[in-house]
Amino acid sequence: MNQIIQNLNDGKTSLLEVPMPLCNSRSVLIQTSYTLVSLGTEKMLVDFGKGSFLQKAKQQPDKVKEVIAKVKTDGLAPTIAAVKNKLEQPIPLGYCNVGTVIEVGNEVNEFKIGDRVASNGPHAEYVSVPKNLVAKIPEGVSDEQAAFTVIGSIGLQGIRLVNPSLGETVVVVGLGLIGLITTQLLKANGCNVIGFDFDQSKVDLAIGYGIDAVNPGKGVKQVEYVLEKTNQVGCDAVIITASNPSNEIISQSAQMSRKRGRVVLVGVIGLDIKRSDFYEKELSFQVSCSYGPGRYDSNYEEGGNDYPLPYVRWTEKRNFEAVLNALSNRTLDVNSLITERVPFANYSEIYDNIGKGISIASLLVYDTEKKSTDPKNVNITQPKNYTAGKPVIGVIGAGNFTGSTILPKLKAAGAQIKSIASSKGLSGSIQAKKHSIENSTTDYKGILADSEINTVLVTTQHGSHAMLVSEALESDKHVFVEKPLSTTWEGLARVEKAVENSKGWVTVGFNRRFAPLALELKKRLSPAPMNIIATMNAGFIPPEVWVHDLKAGGGRIIGEACHFIDLCTYFTGSKVVEVCMNAMGPNAQVNTDNASILLRYKNGSNAVINYFSNGSKTYSKERIEVHQQNSTLVLDNWRKLSGFGVCGFKSKKSKQDKGHFNQFKQLLESVEKTSGPTITWEEVLNTSKATLAAVDSFIEGKWISIK
Repeated sequence: MNQIIQNLNDGKTSLLEVPMPLCNSRSVLIQTSYTLVSLGTEKMLVDFGKGSFLQKAKQQPDKVKEVIAKVKTDGLAPTIAAVKNKLEQPIPLGYCNVGTVIEVGNEVNEFKIGDRVASNGPHAEYVSVPKNLVAKIPEGVSDEQAAFTVIGSIGLQGIRLVNPSLGETVVVVGLGLIGLITTQLLKANGCNVIGFDFDQSKVDLAIGYGIDAVNPGKGVKQVEYVLEKTNQVGCDAVIITASNPSNEIISQSAQMSRKRGRVVLVGVIGLDIKRSDFYEKELSFQVSCSYGPGRYDSNYEEGGNDYPLPYVRWTEKRNFEAVLNALSNRTLDVNSLITERVPFANYSEIYDNIGKGISIASLLVYDTEKKSTDPKNVNITQPKNYTAGKPVIGVIGAGNFTGSTILPKLKAAGAQIKSIASSKGLSGSIQAKKHSIENSTTDYKGILADSEINTVLVTTQHGSHAMLVSEALESDKHVFVEKPLSTTWEGLARVEKAVENSKGWVTVGFNRRFAPLALELKKRLSPAPMNIIATMNAGFIPPEVWVHDLKAGGGRIIGEACHFIDLCTYFTGSKVVEVCMNAMGPNAQVNTDNASILLRYKNGSNAVINYFSNGSKTYSKERIEVHQQNSTLVLDNWRKLSGFGVCGFKSKKSKQDKGHFNQFKQLLESVEKTSGPTITWEEVLNTSKATLAAVDSFIEGKWISIK
């Protein structure tokens, strides 16, 4: 199938062939019939992409500060590489999708195959969308009309925040697509509506809906006009749907409002607010969040957990349904907004003219008769001949880390990568195209069944690692899995059993032990017991991010602190026999990201791992101290190793290198030479047990023995 993507580096839009996305348990798979191009949002993305590096920086000053901080801690080269990689990652366009359900997840009861639905799916021939972002289309509403559902919900949510009552005067600033829909919904709500826009054609449309619409470009002073229309009282509320960097809009909105009026921002404008404008009238100002309650809440959107209707009357899905109902009872007219209908294959006709004021609403029309012979697999390159005796790799997972680090390092090490699997297809196809990988798929089982593939890399979300590793081992593949090996004891037990019965082996991506400065440090240690203090200044990650989800990510201790447990094991040359963990605060949660882990080793060594998220970004992200026999070695952020009391050694510097290249080089050699895993199974198992036991220790409040 094809999907529209945009390159943030140059602003170009293109069609990319991708495999059909998977339909997970809480989603529905939809064959698209129409999508609506959001000329406002998508124009901003296109303009951002076309801007120079300096123009991009000016638009995102907060990101510039992050880049500067990263340069100070990690160095210039890694920072440039990270920024470049971010800009080179294409993004999907579109969020107003209509089509027919062709598959239903096993936890979805409200939809069936054949239902016509509207969703926030992108511009693609097939989309997989979580059930709380999908709504049934009523009889009598065409697919064309239903394509306005999501963008209509954006306007509706702004109205919900204004909470207008019958007879109130509401001003809508900006009569683009969202503004024109907003005016109609306000009028249906019994409001007196005044609209402003500098485009006369849009003003004329609004007048046709019975709106008091005015073009300020013809000499009308907006504030005076509103005051005159309201007997000098001012309007009850202003909804700003315009997109303009000027600060004048917010100032005028305040000036035209009555005392204790409401101003709601739906669009994007300058927000240098004068305190006096809002102070003297006690005005309220609020920014509307997309389609409504539930937006950006992964428990609602991805998890399928609805908010109780008596407590949250209007969620984003219920807003979708309200717009569809307005279309059904003809209180909302969108037919007059349709400027053009363009076949999906001719998408460039829209994007080449985006922002030129030609269109109000552009629809992409899809060929629903088009079928694919193998919808879950796409050949990105011509079939290749792979060198006999060398590893042939299949990658399961195509997230950010896979694209920015794993694949570049693998290719640099000379890897032969045949296939890459991703659940939605897009990220896998992007990486396959970038790294000349033969096949992109959404069916990872095809990788396991491919006899030519002898090595599987698992780089998915942490919660799926144990299952995928076990299945790959059961297929007699060698397996490299990004940490952790498992987020649960049950998963670890399944992997143990799979290892016992497989002709393949498993290793984990504990790359730190392969870093040049870690190897240098190890050379200067004796077998004697040692004390280690390892600090991970991990940085704050918002609680809604998947790594905090105990099911999907396992929490940051299991997901990330395991790196340093393995590193301490590597330095000591021993195994963990006991572990204890404590977390910060009286009400610390199991999925804490501020904790200290104590490790006791069989050879008498001790290690303390401090995993903190509350430190400064300007301080080193990772620091290790090793104390042994009157000497101390300090490894600072993988850029400098210092020795104190170490005979013949004071310090060594290097560019930041966390060992990824060495790790993959040794992985490829171990597969080719059949020499076994790069980290012994006994060490991998011990580290995995110690990581899980650390969390158990915190829960139970005691030391846990590792058997």
